[in-house]
Amino acid sequence: MADNIKVELHEVEAYYSRKIREFGETPKGVDWNDQFGQSLRFMELLKVVNTDNAFSINDLGCGYGALLELLISSYEKFERYFGIDISDEMIVAATKKWRHIEKASFHKLDEFNPVADYCIGSGIFNVKLNCPSDIWLNYIYDTLDKMNELSLKGFSFNCLTIYSDSWRMNDRLYYADPLTLFDLCKKKYSKNVALLHDYGLFEFTIVVKK
Repeated sequence: MADNIKVELHEVEAYYSRKIREFGETPKGVDWNDQFGQSLRFMELLKVVNTDNAFSINDLGCGYGALLELLISSYEKFERYFGIDISDEMIVAATKKWRHIEKASFHKLDEFNPVADYCIGSGIFNVKLNCPSDIWLNYIYDTLDKMNELSLKGFSFNCLTIYSDSWRMNDRLYYADPLTLFDLCKKKYSKNVALLHDYGLFEFTIVVKK
């Protein structure tokens, strides 16, 4: 990964650490507006999972572990969870919150790369800050390669969409072309790819099943 990307990720790490300090273990603490939107995103991302069988999951950009709460309450065959984040403060908060859950662990990005049945990335491509869009897109490509490597059965991710209303757009956020990423995933990772752009948020989810 290029050095300039690492610099930008350091800035992103600081951004999210400020969020968790300011808002705590809440959707705003991971830069989402509310609980409804956070839960809706999780449900779209989890469409990658075959719930008929026991499964393990990598949660890339785990924050304080909100996805884990949903897995515990609603997915009976969930058996192992690895939370991964760039923010030390997120990892500390998540580890403290979920220390009683033996089948869950939290790790700093690039320090631990477990292979699991599924890999999920929620919101990890949104905050580019001052990074040029073309460089950020290459970072997305690199990360999708990594998600593919870390998943045995499939992976899913979401992005803000270029079809958002122009007056809502923010220069420090990245708005992806869903067709470009769908085409990439279809050609590079699997024939079984779904593009979900119909759940009422200014974003899309791509589900890749191997």
